Amino acid sequence: MPSSIPRPWLALAAAALLAACSPTFNWREVPIAESGLVALLPCKADRADRALPLGAESVRVDMTGCEAGGATFAIAHASANGPAQAEAWLGAWRAATRGQIALQGDRPVLERPATVQRATATPAPLQLEAAQGASPVQILWFAQSQKDGTVALYQATVLGKPSSAEASKTFFEGLRLP
Repeated sequence: MPSSIPRPWLALAAAALLAACSPTFNWREVPIAESGLVALLPCKADRADRALPLGAESVRVDMTGCEAGGATFAIAHASANGPAQAEAWLGAWRAATRGQIALQGDRPVLERPATVQRATATPAPLQLEAAQGASPVQILWFAQSQKDGTVALYQATVLGKPSSAEASKTFFEGLRLP
């Protein structure tokens, strides 16, 4: 018996149904560097590294991140030789980031202390938000002492406004230190 629904409409309906089944945010646990941090990312991660000028030094920073739902989710990691160097580098990293935000126009920047389980007290975790403009940004800096005496430094970032109001919260709350 012939179908009353034309075959092209069946194909279109099937394609729409499959598209509805692929989520914008496909959360997955991703190890960051070899430091032990595990991040919850909403998409398949890309990795890169680069030299970042921190004060008078150029520091190797490895980055892990992806784009989903209209925003970029990323974690940058560097390794300092000890607490004093970690404090200096994190201060320079924050200053450089604030400088980049200032270059993007008149955007109010809010900084406040943050809490990250098992992060060091010095340098203390700090959160930054610059919510005005076309590309809002949320950043969390934190560190953790390693068994070998080094200090792992992190910058977790959400750049842009995710299509889900809960995405940024899920990302930041999904950061787990060993």
